[in-house]
Amino acid sequence: MPMWAGRFTKELNAQANSFNSSIGFDSRMFREDIRGSLAHAEMLAASGIIGAEDLSLIRGGLGGILEDLESGKLKIDENSEDIHMFIEAQLTSRIGDAGKRLHTARSRNDQVALDLRLYLLNKIPELVGGLRLLTETLCKIAEEHTETVMPGYTHLQRAQPVSFGQHLMAYAQMFLRDRGRLCDCMKRMRENPLGSGALAGTTYPIDRFMTSELLGLGSPSANSLDGVSDRDFCVEFLSALSLIMTHLSRFSEEIILWCSWEFKFIELDDGFATGSSIMPQKKNPDIAELVRGKTGRVYGGLLAVLTMLKGLPLAYNKDMQEDKEAVFDALDTVQACLGIFSSMLGTMAVLKENMRAAAARGFINATDCADYLVKKGLPFRDAYKITGGLVAKCVAEGKTLETLDLGEFREGSPLFDEDVYAAINLENCLRGRLSYGGPSPESVRNQIELVRGELAAWEK
Repeated sequence: MPMWAGRFTKELNAQANSFNSSIGFDSRMFREDIRGSLAHAEMLAASGIIGAEDLSLIRGGLGGILEDLESGKLKIDENSEDIHMFIEAQLTSRIGDAGKRLHTARSRNDQVALDLRLYLLNKIPELVGGLRLLTETLCKIAEEHTETVMPGYTHLQRAQPVSFGQHLMAYAQMFLRDRGRLCDCMKRMRENPLGSGALAGTTYPIDRFMTSELLGLGSPSANSLDGVSDRDFCVEFLSALSLIMTHLSRFSEEIILWCSWEFKFIELDDGFATGSSIMPQKKNPDIAELVRGKTGRVYGGLLAVLTMLKGLPLAYNKDMQEDKEAVFDALDTVQACLGIFSSMLGTMAVLKENMRAAAARGFINATDCADYLVKKGLPFRDAYKITGGLVAKCVAEGKTLETLDLGEFREGSPLFDEDVYAAINLENCLRGRLSYGGPSPESVRNQIELVRGELAAWEK
């Protein structure tokens, strides 16, 4: 019989019991549940609510359960309602009445809220580690390609010259922000709901500040109703995960484009691509496509929790059990995507000759041609119009700006001279973009140094 069976005259319908149960997904929080219970017991004893002998038995019983669960000696009973009831039942069967006293001045409502916070606080550093590895991988590859010219795009049209290194460092900046959001999320996640009871606190003389200190948390929740019904931290967490997946998905899209024959800027290692069952020539970027596809799954978790919360009156409602499946699935998905993405990038081949050839064919030095005239004293709008005319001439005649002779340039403006060829050389165009954050090799090396400095600070 469940712990709450006293008021009921019959057992819960088997189908309803299965539907109501959360043991299938919340069992992963067994360590956090035991940790929270140990802190609660310490506080109960210090407050004179239970005796020293009960505390000793509870410590020993919970320690034994943790050891047996971790070793596999104790198997979680899938027929239990949830991990909290399973551990309490195990404890009571091992130490008797002392186990029943553990739940004094505590409800499952504040217990569940605490366990989920503790679990996510333990998992966020693992996500940060995944972001770190991915960012380090980007820095390493970027360092090798500070002078690898490629077309930069707007509207998926070739626009201006950038380096492959700069392109990668743009994603490094995204992942630094992702780390910042996760760390910021942790600040509010550290609030301690334990002691809020079911919704209205307790008449026992508990010390919520003591349990907060024992658990390494911040202050107790200032309002007991909010303490048990707050799932903002889940929404914040899922939002941060959704943005990580946004960035991974954008990157995946570019990788998928880059390894197509139409681009052929990179080639994925055979270990991170698959073939076709019917077309022997195919090499498919399935890993990148799966990351792109799994993004919707994480977004779905965020939307599910937002929708679940939007119509709930205070305080706890069973709807809130739906938070954990969404949060756990999103967490597992992002962890898997971060890990495999780092490995995929670290083994890909960069085809820099193809990047350079694409850059040469796209008139991406047209802005530099216009800037050349501006530096000769022409207003930019006039220089823009003249350069546009030269580009139109090239398109019509199958030429590039570099292949125009000086006479053709001077048809556009007498200000053109022999030095125009140096001005529109792609490598010179890249080196000349010295503005902070720009694509020059010097600037990209500075970006790498700044990112590595941020990574080093993560350890402090």
